[in-house]
Amino acid sequence: MFVSGSDEHGTPIEVEAAKRGVDPREITDKNHALVVELFNKFHLSFDNYTRTHNPTHIAFCQNFFMKIYENGYIYEQDVNQLYCKNCGRFLPDRFVTGVCPSCGYQRARGDQCEACGKVLDPLDLLEPRCSICGEKPVVESSRHWFFDLPQFSDKLRTWLTTNTTLSEKVRNFSLSWIREGLKPRAVTRDNLWGIPAPFPGAGNKTIYVWFEAVLGYPSATVEWAEKKGEPALWREFWLSPDTKSAYFIGKDNIPFHTVILPALLLATHEPYILPHIVSATEYLTFEGKKFSKSLGVGIWLDQAIALLEADIWRYYLVKIRPETGDTNFSYDGLMAVVNSDLNNDLGNFIHRVLTFINNNFDAKIPPATHLTEEDREMLAAIEKTFTEVDSLLSEAREKQALETVIQLAREGNVYFNRREPWRLVKARKEEAATVLYVAAQVLKALALLLAPFTPATTRRILELIGQGEEAVTWLGEKPWHLPAGAPIAKPIPLFEKLTEDKLKAIRANASSAY
Repeated sequence: MFVSGSDEHGTPIEVEAAKRGVDPREITDKNHALVVELFNKFHLSFDNYTRTHNPTHIAFCQNFFMKIYENGYIYEQDVNQLYCKNCGRFLPDRFVTGVCPSCGYQRARGDQCEACGKVLDPLDLLEPRCSICGEKPVVESSRHWFFDLPQFSDKLRTWLTTNTTLSEKVRNFSLSWIREGLKPRAVTRDNLWGIPAPFPGAGNKTIYVWFEAVLGYPSATVEWAEKKGEPALWREFWLSPDTKSAYFIGKDNIPFHTVILPALLLATHEPYILPHIVSATEYLTFEGKKFSKSLGVGIWLDQAIALLEADIWRYYLVKIRPETGDTNFSYDGLMAVVNSDLNNDLGNFIHRVLTFINNNFDAKIPPATHLTEEDREMLAAIEKTFTEVDSLLSEAREKQALETVIQLAREGNVYFNRREPWRLVKARKEEAATVLYVAAQVLKALALLLAPFTPATTRRILELIGQGEEAVTWLGEKPWHLPAGAPIAKPIPLFEKLTEDKLKAIRANASSAY
């Protein structure tokens, strides 16, 4: 089950809508449609990609929060907040800008300073101003509803220390929150755009986006089950001890997935499964700089897909995935990876093998008569690679898994060069046939192993060896087996080299979009 969705609520969207004088839904409708279109172009295979402003998610969240309210984990408290008399509203989060009390940055937001990264409360700002009208706000009291997070300190500590699938980085970061002392967290905001808070007397309060967004995982599964006509099916995933859930996030979102979400699930007193893996990446920079739309630093998905095919971007981004430390996107690095990994190691190997079969064995996979020790070692390498990649992916180590896959292509190239079928075919054609049979097994194995990373390339390889998409499975005994006699298509190159001129054009087109 693979679910996600567009996080549509929160202050930034409401602020932008207020500045434009439009309904927030107008902005989110447009952006959600664009995201869905781009994800489709990049071949992301969600079982359900949803959005948080939909009836299923809204109802699920309201029922969920009423459940934990009734269980005694939510209470009311009056707090001081900034209020804009001109706009007639309280100013949460980014509805306020001002001077950062830590670094003096003049345009710090009410939730965080973009310059120094310090997390802020609107009341922390010096010289605060309303983000909409620019007026100086006043301090007034507002009633809010708080989640009693400290009650779950012991249970969270036990879960974090006993869950051996969490990385040390994720575990230690999360435990540091508990050691510092968890604090009650407001689950309501004075936003107009969001999910109406269901608590008695909450009036026009909405649920704080970070509390309802993490519930998008179960609610997306609920929606999936509803679409299938089996509305109770979601429970087999979220309430079954046999389920293992994995989350893929940036490291700045760790506590929301290892503290907030688990505590919310525990507060229901229902057997919700807690996160099994939280794969938190470090930071990715762009040509040595922090990504910034306003400064034109980066390349965006709609630009990228117009410049190179999706699989190239997918491959390179996994190749440089910042799993254990910060990494950097560079155009030179992109060219090096495309030319070395995709064109030489993978594409060249596949083209050589299929061209040889096409020219010398009537475009059919030849039979293997007698396997040498070197042939057996190559076949054993296939099985070993499947085992290693399966293990790495189960630990959410995509970068290492991809490197293991491309290493098989390199080993295939070495095998092909050592066995020299172009020489064998002249005097010992049966032995040459065996070499091509073994090499063809490597080809199909590569197609299957690449499916999670480069699905379009997988389809192209399978088409070249006469296989359909139904062949994409890792189940059963030797799923990579390609029988002798299977016809192949006329070989065509899978990739082409990136030249300096092509790379220069890509840089120019990406820059001109800002």
